[in-house]
Amino acid sequence: MFLTWLDSNSWLIELAGKRILLDPWLVGELVFGNLGWLFKGTRSKDRPIPDNIDLILLSQGIEDHAHPKTLKKLDRSIPVVGSPSAAKVAQAIGFTSITALKPGESWTLDQLQIQATLGSQLGPGTQENGYLLTELSTGTTLYYEPHGSHPKNLKAPIDVVITPLIDLALPLVGAIIKGAESGVNLAQQVRPQVILPTAAGGDIQFEGILNSLLKAIGTVDQFRAKLAQANLSTTVIEPKPGDRIEILLPSKEVAS
Repeated sequence: MFLTWLDSNSWLIELAGKRILLDPWLVGELVFGNLGWLFKGTRSKDRPIPDNIDLILLSQGIEDHAHPKTLKKLDRSIPVVGSPSAAKVAQAIGFTSITALKPGESWTLDQLQIQATLGSQLGPGTQENGYLLTELSTGTTLYYEPHGSHPKNLKAPIDVVITPLIDLALPLVGAIIKGAESGVNLAQQVRPQVILPTAAGGDIQFEGILNSLLKAIGTVDQFRAKLAQANLSTTVIEPKPGDRIEILLPSKEVAS
C-alpha cells in the first residue's frame, strides 16, 4: 500500500493494484457556493493531476470533496464511486461510469472492494459517506472518513485509518471537524496499525470570515499521547504534501 497526501482531503491511494484518487481538489481555488468572502482556499500553484487513475472516490458532494474544477480536468471515462450527492456532481460534469453508494452498500473492482460507511450528515436528507477499502487477496483494509463521524458498527481490526486527529470548531456551533476525541475512540474501536491525519491545510492558504472564526483544538502530538494513555501501539504518520509513503503492515507480511 502506498499513500500520497495531496493537501486538504485529497489522497492518492495505491491498493490492490489500483490507483484511487480520493476527494480531489488539485487545481484552482476552493470556495463554497461562489462565496469567496466567506471562505476561500488557494495554493501558490496547482498540483499535478496524477496519471493512470483507475478510480475516483468521492465521500461528499460539497466542493472540498467533489471539487468541480478538478473533476473537469479528469478523463470522464474513469469510473466514479461516491455518495449520492457526490454522484450528482460527477453526473453533471459528464462522467460516464458512476456508482452511487449509500452506507452499507459495496462495489468491487477486481481485487478491490469498497464499502460505504455512515459518514457525516450535512443538512436534512444529505447523508454522506466514509469508506472501508479492502484488498480481497490479502484482507488488508483502509478506512477513511474526513469529518470524524464514525459509525459504531465498524469491526476491528482495520489496518490503516485516514481521519482528522484534531478538532476544527466554530463559536456557538462547536466542532465541525472532529478528531481530538473521536479519533482516539475510533482507534480503541478498530485497533489500527497506522493512522494518518486528513483535513489539514498542507500547502494551502485560507482566508475569509469563516476561516477567521475557525479554531483548531488539539495537536497531533497530543493525539499520540492519548493513544499511549489508552495503551494503543498505533503508529501515527504525518505525511508531507506530495510525499508517496509506503505503508508496511508487519502482521500482513507475516501472514503471507
